[in-house]
Amino acid sequence: MRTRTMLAAVPLAALLLAHLPAGAAADPADGPGQYLVTGPDTAEERTEVARTGAAVDEVGDGSVVVTASQEQAEEIGDLGHTVTALPGPEDRGGAGVRDFPPEDSDYHSFAELDEVVDATVADHPDLAAKEVVGTSHEGRELIAVKITSDVGTDHDRPEVLFTHSQHAREHLTVEMAVYLLRTLTEDYGGDPEVTELVDTREIWILPNVNPDGSEYDIADGSYKSWRKNTQPNEGTSAIGTDLNRNWAYEWGCCGGSSGDPADITYRGPAAESAPEVKQVADFVRSRVVDGEQQITAAIDFHTYGELVLWPYGHTYDDTAPGMTRDDYEAHAALGTMMADSNGYTPQQSSDLYITDGSINDWLWGDQGIFSFTFEMFPSGGGGGGFYPGDEIIPEETSRNREAVLTLLDYADCPYRAIGKEAEYCEAPAA
Repeated sequence: MRTRTMLAAVPLAALLLAHLPAGAAADPADGPGQYLVTGPDTAEERTEVARTGAAVDEVGDGSVVVTASQEQAEEIGDLGHTVTALPGPEDRGGAGVRDFPPEDSDYHSFAELDEVVDATVADHPDLAAKEVVGTSHEGRELIAVKITSDVGTDHDRPEVLFTHSQHAREHLTVEMAVYLLRTLTEDYGGDPEVTELVDTREIWILPNVNPDGSEYDIADGSYKSWRKNTQPNEGTSAIGTDLNRNWAYEWGCCGGSSGDPADITYRGPAAESAPEVKQVADFVRSRVVDGEQQITAAIDFHTYGELVLWPYGHTYDDTAPGMTRDDYEAHAALGTMMADSNGYTPQQSSDLYITDGSINDWLWGDQGIFSFTFEMFPSGGGGGGFYPGDEIIPEETSRNREAVLTLLDYADCPYRAIGKEAEYCEAPAA
């Protein structure tokens, strides 16, 4: 993997000090920031760094970039690594604003995203339908858009799930959802590949599963590098749970998340304790019909790093309970195929470092859904880190077009990627 230079995250704004974790400095200048950590060169060493409660934002050759408190940065230094504070993105906002800075206005706030969804459904009523699968802690709708021909019918078609913005600061993932909404409806009837796939698949797009966190991250027109949701944690002033450590498969099992509510990778007091995770998980479980999960494949979009990742994240082993050699090889083959189309690096999630309670481990381990994480643009902080300018949106969302269409194509039988469709997907002869 490449060594990268990273733009730093902004500490929490003074106006929102009530959201600072317990034990954090009152001065926002002393709040969480980003650090270049020179030294970690293996997955095991990177896992040690993550177990301080810091979030690993970027992995390079012999280095990582983390979002961490000052205390965590010192703890990482005590592991024998060199820790260097990085500058943060410019505060470009004004009081009272709840939107992106003007130069990034092509990004969609939650209200603007809702308008896109409503317009898509209104313009393509035979192809797209909006469902509300729950509400966030603050009461915002958790939206799912179903796309398929004759959308009002529950067809017996392979279903594919796309989830976006589990982590609040990863706004480019919402733009990926907007791109998919438009591509799969506007190109229908004109693009033969899109048309065939929409005719033969049921596609679910959840364009923002952490709307509270996303809105909080841009409150006052400045970026805060907020990752979690915004629910309070009982008995502490710390706010928020890391949604992608809160899923109910090997939750908290393996040192791949934090039990401290103040930490950016806090897994919550119990699996599915975050309302957003619980309700999205309930939606996925609702797609089980006659004992069979209808969703066969999924992508969870994140930023950044330009990676295609597959399970498991909670163990370094390729195979483990619930993951046979054929399961692993099919994930790897399909992941590599998608990476060949978008130029990302394909690898097992734990090749980076151990995580537990992630959506991808849950989707596969609990539901049997072939699942992938896409870490989108940029490859490193030099491209803007979590906050690339809005001019990159068209290129970096369309870059994933062929990868998404590939997943949709193989959704009828992901084992086709290793030539074992007869073994796994075809009914035996009478």
